[in-house]
Amino acid sequence: MAKKQKKQAAGTPATVALTAAGTPFTLHAYDHDPASPSYGEEAAEALGVPAERVFKTLVADVDGELTVAVVPVAGQLDLKALAAAVGGKRAAMADPAAAERTTGYVRGGISPLGQRKRLRTVLDASASEHGTVCVSAGRRGLEVELAPADLAALTGAVLAPIGRRPS
Repeated sequence: MAKKQKKQAAGTPATVALTAAGTPFTLHAYDHDPASPSYGEEAAEALGVPAERVFKTLVADVDGELTVAVVPVAGQLDLKALAAAVGGKRAAMADPAAAERTTGYVRGGISPLGQRKRLRTVLDASASEHGTVCVSAGRRGLEVELAPADLAALTGAVLAPIGRRPS
């Protein structure tokens, strides 16, 4: 038990990666409600940040290869656009167990940063409209705020219009 507490005190793999890279970031913690229907919307509300600035990390299967999509919580992932952004033909949401196993994070806490295995990453182009964006810091109830350019640089992300705004 003490080992687990020590690991949390040292940070998540996402915050460790940010610190190691010397990237400026702000950590935001909030009380996560397990009954919340949307982790991302819960984060936006808890932090008092517009939902357009809070991004969710989704893992998709593009032509047999796991790919990370980072899109605003206020919208949805356009799977066709994601496939096109990485030169693929078909995309579908990845099996949650495969996403957790590959990234090293649990669903609702998957961060685009510090993943166990670095996956191709696509960041929705709308991120560049903001000075900073928030993404999961690797645990439910923990968000990291950073510049979109830093997020793209650290994840090797391609910027593309992969998010659909709600109608």
